[in-house]
Amino acid sequence: MSYHLDQGIRPDTSDPQRLAELAALDILDTAPEQAFDDVVQLARLLCGSPVALISLVDSDRQWFKARVGFPRCETDLNSSVCVYALSEPDLLVIPDLMADPRTCRNPLVTGDPHIRFYAGAPLRMPSGRVLGSLCVLDHQPRPGGLTEDQADGLRRLARQVTTLINERRQIALVKAEEIYARAASLRRAALIELGDFLRNEASIPAMTHRAAEIVGRTLDASRTGYGELDAAGEHITIHRDWTTVGSDSLVGRHRFMDHETLGPCLSRGETLVVDAVAEDPRTVETAALLSRINVAAMLNVPVRERGRSVGLFFVHSAAPRPWRHEEVAFVRNVADRVQVGIARLRAEEQQAVLNREISHRMKNMLAMVQAIATQTLRSAPDLETAQDVLADRLIAMSKAHDLLLSGTRESASIEAIIRAALEIHDDARSERLHLAGPFVQVGSRAALSLALMVHELATNAAKYGALSRSEGSVAVIWTIETEGPEPMLSLCWTERGGPAVATPTRRGFGSRLIERGLAGAVGGAVRTVYAPTGLVCTLAAPLRGIEAEE
Repeated sequence: MSYHLDQGIRPDTSDPQRLAELAALDILDTAPEQAFDDVVQLARLLCGSPVALISLVDSDRQWFKARVGFPRCETDLNSSVCVYALSEPDLLVIPDLMADPRTCRNPLVTGDPHIRFYAGAPLRMPSGRVLGSLCVLDHQPRPGGLTEDQADGLRRLARQVTTLINERRQIALVKAEEIYARAASLRRAALIELGDFLRNEASIPAMTHRAAEIVGRTLDASRTGYGELDAAGEHITIHRDWTTVGSDSLVGRHRFMDHETLGPCLSRGETLVVDAVAEDPRTVETAALLSRINVAAMLNVPVRERGRSVGLFFVHSAAPRPWRHEEVAFVRNVADRVQVGIARLRAEEQQAVLNREISHRMKNMLAMVQAIATQTLRSAPDLETAQDVLADRLIAMSKAHDLLLSGTRESASIEAIIRAALEIHDDARSERLHLAGPFVQVGSRAALSLALMVHELATNAAKYGALSRSEGSVAVIWTIETEGPEPMLSLCWTERGGPAVATPTRRGFGSRLIERGLAGAVGGAVRTVYAPTGLVCTLAAPLRGIEAEE
């Protein structure tokens, strides 16, 4: 039958400040220590008692840091006499426990080990709070209690216990600081090691694996790694990871567990810190699945690129553990460095591709320049004329090339290319020139040929056609025809108000460039009509050819 002390008699043990101070000492349930054992031995000898205890009173139990002559290491508060010492200003002495209403029905008094005498000195801390007592017990009543020397000695020993408790705490703090300092030093060394490796590494898998290994060793983790996320953030692909013995590799493609709960956190780029997956509300539903892969605590640090999460650096622990702020910051630092390293490699890859593309375009352009120069010099009547014509044609090519390298889609539209090709003519921005048509993106293959074609048409119009007279005008209209097997671009250059034109008896390089240049580059056909009202030149070419890159 359970015995309960009268709550009106027993002091309150639930003071939160007292319990907080006791918990902060981190002394409950610790192993025996020689200094405390010596105190209870001295108290037993001093008081001539068979039992001596250092008792610490928790909210629901009393636990003995040191004991002699008593079999148990703790009891519940229903069996505690030390609980009454919490409210005593000095020694608590009960000559006969059977005769005191507070203890006469205590199980330790009425039953084994049949204690009858108690004397306890409160363990009063510098804060004034009493955490327990140093007490002596006897199996016989002692009507005379303790002698003055015994009482004084018990008080002095109790003060020594509080001193030992404080010193023990200070030593523990110093050791903890040493551990933290050593851990901080290891983290700094790890970052230096990682930085040296990332600086020279040219492989993303090797880079992420080394980073995972360094984090795993530094944080004593069971598994670490880096995975790439799909656009929706629902799946993660792990190419390589680092594990300890007993933890399986997670290499492969996996659905991100508990996507609905953790997904928004991931998509916002927030670090997920879980000390115990079985207790955290975000992971409790998937705790069983995580346990199967030996995950009891975890860190997820997203890697961001252009505003979205593209990767995930993860750290797993086989046992629950509190992740310190410094450890989380360390993993974030590693993730940031990995992100920079990956960005560097991808930039180098893109630069290599760009260099090859520029080299290819330069070769094509030089070949075109050579052909234009050869044909211009061959067909020109004199060297001075050839120089002027060649310069104008190269300027037209240069402006088209500038548009291709400007990096914006709008500047490479068909209208932009036509206007750029006409800039060297005085009438390029006048009301005599009308351009109209839908937006069409012109690729690098067609842009140079289109610019040269428009330049030749404008040059001929300025010399012999509509632009040679103030009342003349030119309209450039383009449309997209969707009837047929594939979309076609239809472009028409129409001159009005110029002198009467006639079919030339000799076709120069400019005419051949108009008729064959763009059509030959992208496929299709060019048709030139010398109508009484002015020249009309039409181009019909596949839209895919116009938009194609090299």
